[in-house]
Amino acid sequence: MDFITNAAVQAVQQLYNTTITAQDVNLQQTRKEFEGQITIVTFPFTKFSRKGPEQTGQEIGEYLQANVAEVAGFNIIKGFLNISIADSYWLALFNDTINQESFGVAPANGKKVMVEYSSPNTNKPLHLGHVRNNLLGYSVAAILEAAGYEVIKTNLVNDRGIHICKSMLAWQLFGDGETPESTGMKGDHLVGKYYVVFDKEYKKQIDQLKQEGKTEEEAKKQAPLILQAQQMLQKWEAGDEEVMSLWKTMNTWVYDGFAKTYKKLGVDFDKYYYESNTYLLGKDIIEEGLSKGVFFKKEDGSVWIDLTEDGLDQKLVLRADGTSVYITQDLGTAQLKYNDFGMNESIYVVGNEQDYHFKVLFLILQKLGKSWAQGLYHLSYGMVDLPSGKMKSREGTVVDADDLIAEMERTAKEQTEALGKTADLAEDDKAHLYYIIGMGALKYFLLKVDPKKRLLFDPNESVDFQGHTGPFIQYTHARIKSVLGRVGDAAANIVLPDVLHAEERDLIILQSQFPEVIALAAKDYNPAAVANYVYELAKAYNKFYHEHSVLQAESDVLKAFRADLSKKTAHIIAKSMQLLGIEVPERM
Repeated sequence: MDFITNAAVQAVQQLYNTTITAQDVNLQQTRKEFEGQITIVTFPFTKFSRKGPEQTGQEIGEYLQANVAEVAGFNIIKGFLNISIADSYWLALFNDTINQESFGVAPANGKKVMVEYSSPNTNKPLHLGHVRNNLLGYSVAAILEAAGYEVIKTNLVNDRGIHICKSMLAWQLFGDGETPESTGMKGDHLVGKYYVVFDKEYKKQIDQLKQEGKTEEEAKKQAPLILQAQQMLQKWEAGDEEVMSLWKTMNTWVYDGFAKTYKKLGVDFDKYYYESNTYLLGKDIIEEGLSKGVFFKKEDGSVWIDLTEDGLDQKLVLRADGTSVYITQDLGTAQLKYNDFGMNESIYVVGNEQDYHFKVLFLILQKLGKSWAQGLYHLSYGMVDLPSGKMKSREGTVVDADDLIAEMERTAKEQTEALGKTADLAEDDKAHLYYIIGMGALKYFLLKVDPKKRLLFDPNESVDFQGHTGPFIQYTHARIKSVLGRVGDAAANIVLPDVLHAEERDLIILQSQFPEVIALAAKDYNPAAVANYVYELAKAYNKFYHEHSVLQAESDVLKAFRADLSKKTAHIIAKSMQLLGIEVPERM
C-alpha cells in the first residue's frame, strides 16, 4: 500500500505545510468490525494540524478521496482513519499480480543459510521432542528457500560417547545375537531396547552395592556395568577393532530405523555430520584463542574463558588432561561447517534447555573474531507435552515418534470414517489418505504455535475437521478441487466483474498478503506465521463458499471469476501447506 503512504505524505504537506517521510505514516490493517481495509493512525499529525485527531482524519480522508483514484471512501473512529479501497484496485491486483504463475516466489537473494536440525543420539529411537525439532527445522528451511535463500539442511548425529557404549555393552551381555532381522524390530528400537536394559541392570547393581554399605554416589561409580561401559568407550577412542566393528554394526541398524522415521515424517537432509568425526575438532581453535588472549590457562593446565563482563560466567573449554569438552567440539564443528559451505547464516534448531550453551558458543566465536559468527542463530523451542494417559511409550518415559505417527494414522482413520466420505475409495487410497490427514494434523498442530512456546499436543483435537487444524485446511483444499472439477471450461476466458462482494474482496486481500507472510516467517524463523495465515485463508474461502455459489453463479462472468478465485486460493493453500511439510489431498 505504498500509494496510500505516499498520498498521506502529500496530504500532510498540502494541508499543513509540513514535510514528513513515509516512515512517519503508521498504516495498519483495518479491524474487522470497521468498514475499510487500510487504517492511518492520525494522532501523530495533530501537532501539525493543531486540531483534534478526528478533524485531522476527516481532512486527510477528504484529501485522499479527492486525489487518489483507488480511495473509494473513508470513516473516522477516534484517531483512526479507515480507508476503503476501490474494487477496481483489488480486481486489478488479482488479475495482474496474484494470478501470475510467479506470485509468491521470491527471487534469489544471493544469500546462503544452513539449517541444522534433528541431531539424534544413536542409542535410542526418535521421540516426540525430535518430532517437533524435525518438523520445525524442515519447515524453516522450506520457508527460507521460498524467501529467496539458498538453503543447506544438515543433521549433526551424536553417534559416540558413553550412551552408545551402554547400548553396545548391554547387547553384548544380554542380546543373545539379536538383530533387526531376527526380531522384526526396527533397528533404532532394538538398540534403544538395550539402552533400557543397561539402565535396568545398572540400577540393580547400584542397589546391590548400597546394600553392601556403599553410598549412592560410590555405588554409581563402582557398579561393574558402568566401569565396563567406560572401558568400552576408551577402547572405541583407541580404535579397538572389535569395539569399532560392533559400533558400526549397531549404528547401521539405527540409521536404517531413522531413515524409515524420517521418510514417514517427510523430512530430509543435504548433509550429515557425525560427532565421531568432529569430536576432536576445536583444539586448534583453543590454541588460536590462547594466542589471541581470548582464553586463559589455569595452574592445572585447563583452559577457560571469562565471560563475567558479558553477564555470563567462566567457561571451561579444554580439560587439564587436554581432552575436549562439548563446547570444544561445537567450536570446531562450527568452523568446519563454515569452511564447507561459507554460508551467511547458520541456524541451530535445538530445544530451549540449551539456551545458555548457545549464548556461550556464539559469544566465544565472536570474541575469536570469526566474521561469520554474527550470522549464527539458536532457534530455541519449547517442550511438547501430551495430556495424561493419551499415549504410553514403550518405557513409560518418552513418546516414541513411530508410535505417535501410528497413533495419528489411527485417529485420522477413525474420524474420517465417522464422516462416511471414504466408502468408495480403494483400500490403498484410504490408507494413504489417513496417513496424509494424520501427518497433516500432527505437523499443523506443532507448527501453528510459536516455536518458543511449550505446547500441549492432543492427538484427537488435532484431527478435528472443523477446528483450527490441519485437516480443516486440507478439507478446504479438497472442497475447492471438487468445485473446480465440476466447473469445466468456465474459467477458460476470465472476464472481471465490475464489483466485488465483501467475501470475494476479503479473499483477494488475504491472497495478496502471501508474499509478505513468507517474508515475515523467514525473517523470524517462524512457521506459525504461515500456519495461521493459511488457516485464515481457508476460513475466508469457506465463508465465501457458503455465501456465494460458484457453480450456480448469476452469470458466466461471475462463474468464471469465482472459479479462478477458487483456483488461486487452492494454489496458495497448497503452497502454504507445502512450506509446513504438509500434503493436501485432492479429495477427502
